[in-house]
Amino acid sequence: MSAEKTIPATLIPGDGIGPEIVQSVVEILDTVGAPFKWEKALGGVSALDATGSPLPKETIDSIRRTGLALKGPLTTPVGGGFKSINVTLRQEFGLFANVRPTKTVVPGGRFENIDLVIFRENLEGYYAAMENYIAVGEDPKGIAMGAGYTSRAECNRIVRYAFEYAVKNNRKRVTLVHKANILKLLTGLFLEEGRKVAKEYEGRVEMNERIVDACAMQLVTNPWQFDCIVTTNLFGDILSDLTAGLVGGLGLAPGANIGEKAAVFEAVHGSAPDIAGQNKANPTALLLAANMMLKHVGRQDLATRIDSAIEKVITSGAVRTGDLGGKASTTDLTAALKQALV
Repeated sequence: MSAEKTIPATLIPGDGIGPEIVQSVVEILDTVGAPFKWEKALGGVSALDATGSPLPKETIDSIRRTGLALKGPLTTPVGGGFKSINVTLRQEFGLFANVRPTKTVVPGGRFENIDLVIFRENLEGYYAAMENYIAVGEDPKGIAMGAGYTSRAECNRIVRYAFEYAVKNNRKRVTLVHKANILKLLTGLFLEEGRKVAKEYEGRVEMNERIVDACAMQLVTNPWQFDCIVTTNLFGDILSDLTAGLVGGLGLAPGANIGEKAAVFEAVHGSAPDIAGQNKANPTALLLAANMMLKHVGRQDLATRIDSAIEKVITSGAVRTGDLGGKASTTDLTAALKQALV
């Protein structure tokens, strides 16, 4: 690959099983000739041990330089007042859109042929963490208060992103998910702005609406009615884990955090310290996230090749890790996927 065609990108191996699955994914990316030129950076407990910070300035500077990152699962240290690393990254780089596709990889589950995408507003809502205690009598923590907020600008931006994605990817419908019947202002503003944006796409993308609790119920009774779902921060977090359950769990769930100046791609699952270093981890979720990253930089051709390899190896049942009902190791699955790409 010539130097002018390489794309600088930050690579964060992370904690627990992170380094193992990152190594697997990088090998597979190398096999297809992916254009990324990696800057390795630290994050999580491994970064805390090495630098005294779970998110070192060097890592933030690297992402600021490259505008692109692939990260393994990170563990936010317990205690010590450390803020969630993921929340910090989202706020630092304005990563307003959390994109979580859910697609059947392993056939034979409770639900077949699932193919939907959730778009979650990533910066506001209750996850802005505006919390405090109010004393009651002699109890200084008698009442816990939490305040969320929703801005018209961010509501517009996340809904518009979902509709634009639908247009570019030949998706037919966007569902606005809210709780405006109860949270009349907080999510009412989201619904109001969403309806405005939807009008601009009339005739190109269908729009409908669901109250979040009804949406959750319908996702497990008839998930095929959904195509794209766009919603606020808390609801998006919950519903995207629910949809991952439709296709076998978080081991098959990739995610992207998209902003105007940076994009961070990740496996949604945690660092699984109980199996770290045992060559048991399933790299598929992170590989699917890397595929999203390839599409983000315009290399759909390479992503299609990797999708075909996943279908050939995992979907067919030839080689699967323990979480998917097989006996293959991480290196077994990596080797099989690389072979399928040759």
